[in-house]
Amino acid sequence: MRRITHHVDFCVVGGGLAGMCAAISAARRGIKVAIIQDRPVFGGNASSEIRMWICGANGKDNRETGIIEELQLENRYRNPASNYSLWDSILYEKIRFEPNITMLLNCTCNDAEMDGNRVYAVKAWQLTTQTWHRVEATLFADCSGDSILAPLTGAEFRHGREARSEFNESIAPEKADRKTMGHSCLMQIREMTGPQTFIPPKWAYSYPGCDSFPYREHGIRESQNFWWLEVGGEKDTIHDTEEIRDELFKIAYGVWDHIKNHCKDKALAVNWALDWVGVLPGKRESRRYIGEHILTQDEVTREGRFDDLVSFGGWPMDDHHPEGFYYQGEPTVFHPAPSPFGIPYRCLYSKNVKNLFFAGRNISITHTAMSSTRVMATCATVGQAVGTAAVLAVRHRLSPHGVYEQKMSQLQDMLQDDDCYLPWRKRPVPELTQKATLQSSGKNAEVLRSGIDRSIGEHDNGWYGNIGDWVEYRFDCATAIREVRIIFDSNLNWLIRKTKLSADEVHGENDPAATTSREMRCCYPLEYEPKTVPETIVKRFRITAEDEHGNRQVVFEESNNYQRLVKIPLAIEATAVQLIPLETWGSKKAHIFAWDLK
Repeated sequence: MRRITHHVDFCVVGGGLAGMCAAISAARRGIKVAIIQDRPVFGGNASSEIRMWICGANGKDNRETGIIEELQLENRYRNPASNYSLWDSILYEKIRFEPNITMLLNCTCNDAEMDGNRVYAVKAWQLTTQTWHRVEATLFADCSGDSILAPLTGAEFRHGREARSEFNESIAPEKADRKTMGHSCLMQIREMTGPQTFIPPKWAYSYPGCDSFPYREHGIRESQNFWWLEVGGEKDTIHDTEEIRDELFKIAYGVWDHIKNHCKDKALAVNWALDWVGVLPGKRESRRYIGEHILTQDEVTREGRFDDLVSFGGWPMDDHHPEGFYYQGEPTVFHPAPSPFGIPYRCLYSKNVKNLFFAGRNISITHTAMSSTRVMATCATVGQAVGTAAVLAVRHRLSPHGVYEQKMSQLQDMLQDDDCYLPWRKRPVPELTQKATLQSSGKNAEVLRSGIDRSIGEHDNGWYGNIGDWVEYRFDCATAIREVRIIFDSNLNWLIRKTKLSADEVHGENDPAATTSREMRCCYPLEYEPKTVPETIVKRFRITAEDEHGNRQVVFEESNNYQRLVKIPLAIEATAVQLIPLETWGSKKAHIFAWDLK
């Protein structure tokens, strides 16, 4: 068999959104990265193989930004019909065409070489090329979900639910156990122009009556992705996955047979066809690493105001019952959690393996707290924090713990510069921006250098201007300018519904699905509104510069922007620099949160 050895600074195992954001953030800041993904596509639970919505923090203006926002805005621009193949292609290109990333798809990590308490190399088998890949790196990040590097390296981890008394968690069970949340195989349905028949396979379960699904709304509706087709929480969610998948198949095809042929409301499903059934179970929980800190329920409910916060959550503690589909009560309980709450850096690296990071649902956290942080938008921002920390560790020859001891503030500054929101912390405004005189044809331009890049509560924190208005930084003399950074308004509330769902569309008390509409579709009616670029984003803008003789010229012009964060490299000397919004994607006024010169 062919054997290839790769030498990189940072090796990421796992290509879900957490692993992707870790790899991309590190590579963009200049270090060499390898990413090992055991599937043919990136995205994990968000990919075409599983098709779960990207959920995150609830509430007004709490949407996660940074790389995850970039990915979803790209999808809005190029994929208005929510086609999963196009979504896959967007995720693929962000990795494949990043110069500092070595991409290893269809590649399963199955061994690790240790040097004392450090990982020296990992080995992976690539099925498609029948090649053994060996990756040597300074730092590693396990973003695999199932924490494959834990048993391979001896890293400490937990599995299952803690006893209520261990961390004084009110929603934990009285006694510790190895039970978890289960797996789901999702389904998607499509409306056709005429009646559609469905003949179930002989091995599918039969559900003749609606009483087979207590507390599980199973009608035809926009937000029905059949997440409640869930089993396996009482088994081993790693080693029993194939058995769990087989059971999910029997349930899934039986449920659709019920909807089409036996349900009291089957007339509503006459023109609907089963369009897709997931063959790869979507996982919610398995191994969780032990880091320098274990985040608990109490810390979540107290908002997690840690000095070393590098990410945030805001989804409820959405704790699915281990029996899943077979539990006769509510399949999940949405225990309240504040939005936002902070996630500390110390939860993102191993307690006993000195060069091992982790990101995703496997971070250092209790079962109860993980029921909130496991959602993918949160996992993505955690991944970006890990990738950025890896850059500092490589540059300064530090361990992950060394970054905590010596570079914590710098890590937070770098994350904020890349548009990662850190609650209760202002972004440092560049010195060049601070010393300039700010002028504007509109009002309240000073907010552009406030260090707050989104609306918070009643404070808008943004500059509004008419199309053609300008904002300008002016200096006493010609000044070197190397970069412009802009934060446009991408409408962080684009998923919040204007109206609530009807009562029969809500599957649980305080259900987040009752107030949000998901980015990708799970059912496809004949007529539906396509996804579009948020109308608040500035589409066309111009940057001009004035030299010491008063001459002004255009130094940059963009005609088709659809991103929130825009960084523009420049190499000029100017006495004044002016930003002029020329067109939005629909809004009458331009709304900008930040404009920095470096």
